[in-house]
Amino acid sequence: MQHKKFILSAGCLLFSIITFSQLQFSIATDLAGVHSFKKDQRFNAAGQTILIHLHITPKDGAYVWYGYSAPGKFKNDFLATAKSSATLPQALDFKSYSQISFHSLSIGWKHYLKGAYNSTESWSLYFTAGFGLVGGKVTNTYTIAKDTSNYNFPANPIDGKGKFKRLTFDTALGYEIPIGMAIFLYAEARAWIPASDYPSKYLFVNENAPFIGTANIGLRILFD
Repeated sequence: MQHKKFILSAGCLLFSIITFSQLQFSIATDLAGVHSFKKDQRFNAAGQTILIHLHITPKDGAYVWYGYSAPGKFKNDFLATAKSSATLPQALDFKSYSQISFHSLSIGWKHYLKGAYNSTESWSLYFTAGFGLVGGKVTNTYTIAKDTSNYNFPANPIDGKGKFKRLTFDTALGYEIPIGMAIFLYAEARAWIPASDYPSKYLFVNENAPFIGTANIGLRILFD
């Protein structure tokens, strides 16, 4: 349901602009490899993005995209310490197995460094820059029972399921070639850079996290 709300909001925003203008637009979709760079929260996952491009000039335009990913998995080692000197053992080693999945909405600007949005004879190179909102779902599973009456457990991450949100600065560098019939094949390298920090007890690392990079490949269809 959340995925549909994000797509509907983004689509309505650009559709209203397109409806009252004579500008050309494109719709694109791609598959992505997602990587989390943050230490102690590194993982890989698969994802997908749906994009709408509004072409204002041959080299400049606006974009809005919605993306989501499958859960990325990782684990960390922790220590629970006894509250009383009479408790045996005095410490318990355990692991926390974690899964994080993302959904994100980004709006920004697209500029062609070489070529243009409608170049049909050669390849094009472009970059994008914008701001986004990333939402995440987290599941943490401890390998031992959480006996809080006898042991002190780490404050982060707690076991169970939770959600978090972050504002991001989004940037990308892309390469594009025409393949015919107003269809373009593109490849992009994107980065989601955290622009806000709302601590979540479900994340082991909160500072400047998540820091995400993606490698995307997809198709863009140009509409007259």
